[in-house]
Amino acid sequence: MRAMPMTDARKAFLQIHLCVVLWGFTAILGKLITLPALPLVWWRMLLVVAALAVVPRVWRGLRAMPSRLRWAYAGIGALVALHWLTFYGSIKLSNASVGATCIALGTVFTALIEPVVTRSRLSRRDVLLGVAVLPGVALVVGGVPGGMRMGIAVGALSALLVAIFGSLNKRFVEHGDALTITAIELGAGALVLTALAPLLALAPALDGVFSGSLFTLPGERDALYLIGLALACTLFPFALSLVALRHMSAFAAQLAVNLEPVYAIVLAILLLGEQHELSLQFYAGVAIILGAVLVHPLLSKPGRIEHPEILAVSESKDL
Repeated sequence: MRAMPMTDARKAFLQIHLCVVLWGFTAILGKLITLPALPLVWWRMLLVVAALAVVPRVWRGLRAMPSRLRWAYAGIGALVALHWLTFYGSIKLSNASVGATCIALGTVFTALIEPVVTRSRLSRRDVLLGVAVLPGVALVVGGVPGGMRMGIAVGALSALLVAIFGSLNKRFVEHGDALTITAIELGAGALVLTALAPLLALAPALDGVFSGSLFTLPGERDALYLIGLALACTLFPFALSLVALRHMSAFAAQLAVNLEPVYAIVLAILLLGEQHELSLQFYAGVAIILGAVLVHPLLSKPGRIEHPEILAVSESKDL
């Protein structure tokens, strides 16, 4: 029997799902790396930009891109930097499972922000599904020790930032090469963190999570983890997600990334033994979040499928 050709939507789903699997490792590596959040993110961005700097395609795309678009992508890159800074700050203040789960709040924020940014009609279904995630998040909050609550607050801020820059990427992604966009955004993000470092050093709040020297070389183990984080969990999925966004909405992508906490939690149990810090209430909250992901295609009207890339149960994130 002759195999059916893969549609753009199907390919986009496979691409974004692979990104989610790789992103599931970012929380684990963030916990394993001993650096504070600021130098961790700075090194992550710097390594990615260094790798892209040797790709001729990036320079060709940069020369062909109008100045106005370069500044737009640079602005988005500043938001990416702040998102990663708060994401890893959340992990340092709590644990990998909690930090990753907080990103599920991005579905609520994206449902409200994307129509404004992309100038599209607000989907009542998307808003309802985003709100459906909230009870799960409430259970997650109640299922962690009190000392981790600040980590949840910082994680919620991170989710807001990912919703904003994800929607902006959706609006501008058609206007440039994915690798070039990645280089501009992460390069600008690294510059923003370099400028913020002296200010954060003057206010070492939250146990120094958001401070730390940028120019001190990490230890051997941290360096190996940072290389894996930068190349396998950042460069490849970041660029691939931008390609996938050409054929799916930012909300559909963000909803799919709700699977990331599942991967992160399983990995945290296997690699970090975090199950001893989590209650049954926490897992019940994660189950609700996953349920919202799986019910999304069931609410689509036959014949008017807005996002065919999420038809299957396993095809249900963004940048």
